[in-house]
Amino acid sequence: MADPGSNPIARFSDRAEDYAKYRPRYSHDIVNALRQACGLQPEHVIADVGCGPGMLAEVFLANGNRVIGVEPNREMRVAGEKYLAAYPNFSTVDGSAEATTLTAGSVAFVVVGQAFHWFRPREARTEFGRILKPGGWAVLVWHDRDSQSTPFLHAYEAFVRQHSTDYERVTHRLINYATLQHFFGPHKMQQIQQHNQQRLDFDGLRGRLLSSSYIPRSGEGHAAMIAALPQLFSTYAVDDHVVLDYETKIYYGHLD
Repeated sequence: MADPGSNPIARFSDRAEDYAKYRPRYSHDIVNALRQACGLQPEHVIADVGCGPGMLAEVFLANGNRVIGVEPNREMRVAGEKYLAAYPNFSTVDGSAEATTLTAGSVAFVVVGQAFHWFRPREARTEFGRILKPGGWAVLVWHDRDSQSTPFLHAYEAFVRQHSTDYERVTHRLINYATLQHFFGPHKMQQIQQHNQQRLDFDGLRGRLLSSSYIPRSGEGHAAMIAALPQLFSTYAVDDHVVLDYETKIYYGHLD
């Protein structure tokens, strides 16, 4: 059997539950921003590529959009179907960024939340261009943890780096501005930045940590990390909670 750590699709198979429960939600301000910047309307059909358990899809579904979640990982896809079961205008397909299975020219927006760094950009751009209607929009979104804004976040970043398996190799921060400009080129890429926050008790911090693909789920490294986590929490908790600050970065533009 292939090593799940070397396979981007399999990395989250044992983390889908923690991912759905403990990852930060997306603000409805994203919809408001895209309404102003791109003319987003409730009648637009949206492909959420690499949708995972559906947190980004949720804000568009609440706006009245039909959303097709494209997700190659079965466990994540099932988690999304469960999480968004109340929305009849949500459906999923077993597809990838490079081969979505969707019909050509079938969607007005392709959105990607916290997943683009797992894609093969050249092939994904070709596929996004194929499924978008003329004049459609590609939107890439990340929650970028602000690792220096507070003493806790600085300590948490050091903790993650100490206990991770391959953080430096897979972090989304490897995707820089020039890479994104090249993806959208020759069209202009535009950016919106918003603030987001998670307030977590100890169980929430533990779940948030374990939802990351570069964190060990078993073995000696996992045991050492879990043993050290209460000290990190107790050092920085206020009213039995710690706060994770994020800058939500939204990159958008045309591909045709």
